[in-house]
Amino acid sequence: MLLEKRTGAVMTEMLIDWGIDHIYGMPGDSINELIDDLRKQEEKLKFIQVRHEEVGALAAASYAKLTGKIGVCMSIAGPGAIHLLNGLYDAKADRAPVLAIVGQVDSEEIGTDAFQEINLERMFDDVSVFNKRAATESQLPDLLNQAIREAYVNKGVSVLIVPDDLFARKFKNESRLTSQGFYRPQIFPSETSLKEARSLLDDAKKPVILAGKGVKGASEELVAFAEHIKAPIILSLLAKGVIPDQHPLCLGQHGQIGTKPAYKAMMDADLILLIGTQFPYRDFLPDGVKAIQIDYKPEHLGKMYPIEVGLAGDAKETLAYLTSHMSEKKDDSFLRESQERMKEWHVQLQEEKKLEQDPMHAPQVMYHLEKVMDKNAVISCDVGNVTVWVTRFLPLKQQDFIISGWLATMGSGLPGAIAAQIAYPDRQAIAVCGDGGFNMVSQDFVTAVKYELPIKVIILNNKSISMIKYEQQQMGHQTYQTDLGEMDFAKFAEACGGEGYRVEKFEDLSSSMNQAFASDKPAIIDVVIEEQAPLPGHIGYTQAVNYSKFLIKEFFDTGNIELPDMKKTIDRLI
Repeated sequence: MLLEKRTGAVMTEMLIDWGIDHIYGMPGDSINELIDDLRKQEEKLKFIQVRHEEVGALAAASYAKLTGKIGVCMSIAGPGAIHLLNGLYDAKADRAPVLAIVGQVDSEEIGTDAFQEINLERMFDDVSVFNKRAATESQLPDLLNQAIREAYVNKGVSVLIVPDDLFARKFKNESRLTSQGFYRPQIFPSETSLKEARSLLDDAKKPVILAGKGVKGASEELVAFAEHIKAPIILSLLAKGVIPDQHPLCLGQHGQIGTKPAYKAMMDADLILLIGTQFPYRDFLPDGVKAIQIDYKPEHLGKMYPIEVGLAGDAKETLAYLTSHMSEKKDDSFLRESQERMKEWHVQLQEEKKLEQDPMHAPQVMYHLEKVMDKNAVISCDVGNVTVWVTRFLPLKQQDFIISGWLATMGSGLPGAIAAQIAYPDRQAIAVCGDGGFNMVSQDFVTAVKYELPIKVIILNNKSISMIKYEQQQMGHQTYQTDLGEMDFAKFAEACGGEGYRVEKFEDLSSSMNQAFASDKPAIIDVVIEEQAPLPGHIGYTQAVNYSKFLIKEFFDTGNIELPDMKKTIDRLI
């Protein structure tokens, strides 16, 4: 017997069969037919109404990063589709599987410059691994299968564009061309490459591991391998939390947000092992040092740094093989030197975190957050100075950590916490944001209130976009248009129906944190902090010179800086 269902109903059932249980979006005229079919399945497939489509796309990307499952978002044609782009580019950049179902004007109106019609296929072409517009209702089920499959297999964004009238048409096909499910090839390095890698490892006296998000799921193998070859482990930003920050082998992050011990170890290394990372900051990697790279995508090997050996394969299996086919190194002097430096670094951080003073600084906030943070919490970190404060001063043990890594878009903190609370209702979902990043998406705190998501949002409020201010100073420029002005985010939270805590004095910090985290409601903890430059673990000569130029310009323009103090500042930087 022929099926006589609306095509929208067929697609809704298929989404459920794929294991999708929620979609982020906002209703509108070019997706309202599908919205009506989703309404009838709300027990199995929940529609999360966001206030802005960008938040929906960022939340879908965050959900995919956290769970490995596909994140799904929807929008209307025209303005709604345009709003999706930032979140979809975040998913593309961090290789997260996301499906965007995008409405289009009715089939008969396409190409007529109809109201809200834009060239969606062209607009989404660069961001997607799959980008198709359905012309007939009979195509839709097969296109949906292919869109989801390619998002999973290629770890990217699939865009399915559908004129809304197609959802309302009856689907009459007895059979479909495609099936659900996806398969990935099992890749393992060649014996020749493995032999060459073992030879380099045997000869190395000062090996250093730089691991990225590609080692997620391979923490045990990573630690076992590092112990075997007596190498310290440096983590990329996206790999924070892969091993505990306080693990004896961990030297923290590298690059602009990194630690001094990480930079020192990297510059002293005689062999670098790049594992599951495309680390982009070439200035923080040494010249003329031999390197081995492990990555499951062969085209990534040697892409960001010259290597002697490329091992195309899964990090977990490759590391396990190397560990079991090599003799354990005996000389651990280089590792012990790095560990001693890291112990000193931790002591310095603890001293800064434990200060009891006003005005408050960000490290003090991280110390008190650490006290109320559950061992299985999810930390959604926004982009800006806050990135440095969280990665450097908030040690993770087994918590999950998400951020907009490669795209580094401000405003990702709140959507990430919303997605985390939906994915894991029984775990703490914490967003740590600057006032600049939170302001970009603040309207969707109401979304957390509406769906009773007890997220906690820590806002480091210094009334400026201070990362941009610091970047201007680093370039030797005077700061310009970086002040944001005063805003009380605690009152904003209350206006939205959540809880708000304004912390202006250090003596109120602990009690406010405790009250907020004891509550079962969404809450904002708005902490007024002193503006502070997030100095990198290592200051390069050019950075020091440029910062000196800024200080001199500031002095002659405003007279605010005394020359003796300027000299002290420069000395401290170098």
